[in-house]
Amino acid sequence: MTTHAKWGVEQMPNMSLNKIKMPEQLPDVRNKNFLEVALGYTEEMAKEEAQRCLQCKHKPCVQGCPVNVKIPEFIKLVAEGNFEEAYNKIRETNSLPAVCGRVCPQESQCEKYCVRANKGESVGIGRLERFTADWYIANGQYKVERAERINEKVAVVGSGPASLTCAGDLAKLGYDVTIFEAFHTPGGVLMYGIPEFRLPKALVQKEISVVKELGVEIKTNIVIGKTLSLEDLTDEGFEAVFIGSGAGLPNFMGIEGENLNGVYSSNEFLTRVNLMKAYKFPDCDTPVKIGKNVAVVGGGNVAMDAARSAKRLGAENVYIVYRRSEAEMPARLEEVHHAKEEGIIFKLLTNPTKILGTEDGWVKGIECVEMELGEPDASGRRSPVIKQGSEHVVDVQTVIIAIGQSPNPLIAATTPDLQTQKRGGIFVQEETGATSKKGIYAGGDAVTGAATVILAMGAGKKAAKAIDEFLRSKA
Repeated sequence: MTTHAKWGVEQMPNMSLNKIKMPEQLPDVRNKNFLEVALGYTEEMAKEEAQRCLQCKHKPCVQGCPVNVKIPEFIKLVAEGNFEEAYNKIRETNSLPAVCGRVCPQESQCEKYCVRANKGESVGIGRLERFTADWYIANGQYKVERAERINEKVAVVGSGPASLTCAGDLAKLGYDVTIFEAFHTPGGVLMYGIPEFRLPKALVQKEISVVKELGVEIKTNIVIGKTLSLEDLTDEGFEAVFIGSGAGLPNFMGIEGENLNGVYSSNEFLTRVNLMKAYKFPDCDTPVKIGKNVAVVGGGNVAMDAARSAKRLGAENVYIVYRRSEAEMPARLEEVHHAKEEGIIFKLLTNPTKILGTEDGWVKGIECVEMELGEPDASGRRSPVIKQGSEHVVDVQTVIIAIGQSPNPLIAATTPDLQTQKRGGIFVQEETGATSKKGIYAGGDAVTGAATVILAMGAGKKAAKAIDEFLRSKA
């Protein structure tokens, strides 16, 4: 039993084996709009779910959080109805709670370690984080206390989750921080890579505004490696630099037909739809041509996002074409579930071999073979092998390639002595994020390739700590 702080009474934990269900739009309604799918908890739902937390003394859930949110503490405050205090508790270590509550893979991180998952479902940690942040955005008043300024400048390249976290943590310590963003709108993958129906862009900008309130300056339309070099930043008086430029280089399969009209990388497609608001065409100036039938190649979260976006843009049939089975799909179970509900067709154990085109250069189909799972590969996933005699053609007019993104090579190519990894990511010391160049740090997708938002945030937090130590050692 726990003592309820507000009323001073003993309160038994809620021993229900199941999470409070999250209200959602109906599938046949939401697959025709870009409004958020999940509608969020009410106050009563949030308190009821929070009461499922056992307040374990050893706090196993915290070890699964890359930014070490004080999970039991904030959940206890939610259970007591102290939502503002709960928000402040999350913000002690997480600068983007409304984002993380929506897009973090909690099932493989914090909730994976929840004791309640040993018998039944884990506590809905992500749902409670989202509720708390949303409640505060609607009802709270941001109280940003700026630290006493340190007369030292730090540059941050990119404005995605790693960069925003690093910049915010450094600003809290008093540093003069400037973010340099290549696009016209800050937010990185939060703005261009994740659909509106999963992560509303107004909400992203609201959380970015809190980082600005800490004193962080954001300069847009500046491409580091082209507009300015890292050396230029040093010449301008920046004593340390964090590179969080993300993974903006799309991967392709290398098959015939990938240069046809109607073939998109997932990066281009989602950037047009999300950041450039193509879903509002013709009220906006950015069209996206979508055929009656669409094939999305890949099985990750990005593939689900692209497929579900294509369906909302009016495609009648949208296929997920994935060469392994559903058990091997890297996408979150929730995203796969939502895609199926919305009518996305899964063509599993299927691999494209050629994209077919019309005489005037437009997609008219995708040639595929069926696959069988063989022996496990180096990662433990069973390697797919071709099933002989299984060649067939799928009638599509649009193909979206969603098989991953690599770090953009521009910064490394224009920076002598900046060591990179074999796959193009910037080489860093794991403990600090320090690169091969003194005073230059990196983290997030620019190092790892495309990964999760929260892992990028963890890297930004780690680098901020190392940058602070580096600059203090110079004093």
